[in-house]
Amino acid sequence: MIPQDARQYAPATERNREPILEVLLQVLPESGTILEIASGTGEHAVFFASRLRDCLWLPTDANSQSRASIIAWTEHNACDNVYPPQHLDVREPVWVVENSSFDWLSKKPIVAIVNINMIHISPWSACLGLMAGAGRILKTGGILYLYGPFKQSGKLEAASNTAFDEYLRAENPEWGVRNLDDVVAVASAQNLTLKQIYQMPANNLSVVFQRST
Repeated sequence: MIPQDARQYAPATERNREPILEVLLQVLPESGTILEIASGTGEHAVFFASRLRDCLWLPTDANSQSRASIIAWTEHNACDNVYPPQHLDVREPVWVVENSSFDWLSKKPIVAIVNINMIHISPWSACLGLMAGAGRILKTGGILYLYGPFKQSGKLEAASNTAFDEYLRAENPEWGVRNLDDVVAVASAQNLTLKQIYQMPANNLSVVFQRST
């Protein structure tokens, strides 16, 4: 048992989880396994899973401390529809959930992938890897949900997003708010069709793709 003090906290999670849930309730399938990429603290996982009771939530993260936090949050909230977190780096050519040891997913297959606040705080190769993995894993009709700030037509309208983009690039030149047109193009190459864009609080977007073939 991991002690509860392994739980980490992300203030943005409490601010954005309700608006994100509203969108997820509209776009996610009613049942099946939801694969969350870059789950972070695990606060989103337990919040969404407890409100999507007919779904199973599979959190992942490349960071061991984050995975410990996910376990601690799951235990604290007594979530029985959250799988143990898995180590997953989207840039790997084969994701852990594609291994034969995960054949139990055939009973409750992955019907959607959720990725919140990752592609701008990671190299562009992470976005490419995310789309490639989604293209391999999702069946026709499967959903890929992204949340975060985006440039639209190559521009950032909000001053806060411009400042955030500058901050990210100063932290790491490979980071930065992504141009939505570029993300859509990469998704399209993996047979992921843009389905809907939702305006979200604090100048963020929910971007929903669907596996077309």
